[in-house]
Amino acid sequence: MKMKFLPLLTLVAATVLLAPLTQAQVPVYAVTPGTSTIKFNVKASVAIAGDFNKWGATLTFASADVTTGVLDIKIQADSVDTGSGMKNDKLKSKDFFDAKQNPLITFKSTSVVQTGPTTFDVPGIFTIRGVSKPETLKLTVAGKGTGTGAIVGTMAFDRKDYGMNSGIPFIKIADRVEVDIDLKATRVSGPPLIYKQ
Repeated sequence: MKMKFLPLLTLVAATVLLAPLTQAQVPVYAVTPGTSTIKFNVKASVAIAGDFNKWGATLTFASADVTTGVLDIKIQADSVDTGSGMKNDKLKSKDFFDAKQNPLITFKSTSVVQTGPTTFDVPGIFTIRGVSKPETLKLTVAGKGTGTGAIVGTMAFDRKDYGMNSGIPFIKIADRVEVDIDLKATRVSGPPLIYKQ
């Protein structure tokens, strides 16, 4: 009877012992919002640009291969800050972010494609005012191989694709919105990332 359980016990022991080793092989990064920014701008007859005061981002990897990364960004829509109370209120309204009904603006990557030594295309699902569509972040990484660095990039979208068809009185607004991200990230555990040469 004991002999029958021996292989099972060996398997359980191996699983318990190997689990931490497997996890240790995965790079773990922390994004620091205090030194990072997410900004936006729209061409208009009166400048419309700003950032968000409340947001979070995670960067996770399935292995040391940089292309296994998943970037997940969640922004509190009502934390928009343009420097103008009138513009902020308009952007939070039903005409634009509809922040009361849809408090989060999100982006979650679906893949990572390395396009150069430190450049990447990151397709993902972007959601704003409850509408989700595929968009692509164009990213550049600084600090490669150091364990600490910056992920800087842009994404552009057409606001009307997300139901933001209104304007602001006396201000002519373009349809194209550009989002700029500057994320500071530090590897807190695991091995360095492996890049395509």
